[in-house]
Amino acid sequence: MLMHERYGLVQHTRDLTERFARDGYVCIAPDFFHKHPDQAALHRGAVGYDISDHEAVAYLEAAIAELTTLPQVDASRIAVKGVCQTGRHPLVLAARRPIAAALIWYGAASAREWQIGPRYPKALDEIIAAVECPILGIFGEADHVISLADVRRLRDCLDRNDKSYTIKVYPGAPHGWLNDTMPGRYRREQAEAAWALQLAFLKGVLDPSYDRSRRVQIYECDHSADYDFAKNVRME
Repeated sequence: MLMHERYGLVQHTRDLTERFARDGYVCIAPDFFHKHPDQAALHRGAVGYDISDHEAVAYLEAAIAELTTLPQVDASRIAVKGVCQTGRHPLVLAARRPIAAALIWYGAASAREWQIGPRYPKALDEIIAAVECPILGIFGEADHVISLADVRRLRDCLDRNDKSYTIKVYPGAPHGWLNDTMPGRYRREQAEAAWALQLAFLKGVLDPSYDRSRRVQIYECDHSADYDFAKNVRME
């Protein structure tokens, strides 16, 4: 199950859905921002949609219900991927119901994710404590939204709660670096390497022989010795 980034259901997300299908997975990509009245402005990034955890989970549950009507879908092996703004929502869902894996691409770690409010009514620490599935976290060194300190905070929270996770920070990758429709952001080498890591992670955790009684905790970060988050800038 693929969640789109802040631009809504744009071509990039459709392309990723088809790529998952070519890689052998059934993939569904709901439009989580369909209620926004100006879809053109949303797709341009001129406006945003402040989806709440509650709303996101409602749509995810509806998508799961749709997926499980398909004869080729094993309901016990559903993974959920969130990207950027929606990166936290696989965790929110996993804290409420069993899923096979939660995948986060450059999301769920910035400072605002840890603040409680109408959009995020439950503390992220509390959410993570309730997650039982393995977690994949993909991040970039040059991200202007999520710092290395933010990634480490997420890692440390996973460690405190003894969760299985694989987290990797790719060198020189800015925010949104998987998106090949945005040339300023896209980093082909890192994107292809991260996609391969994602496939290997899914192959492992979705295998019927995967032992969920074990804890696997992997953190890998490639960054400059003079890393300075303040120098990271938004790319287009």
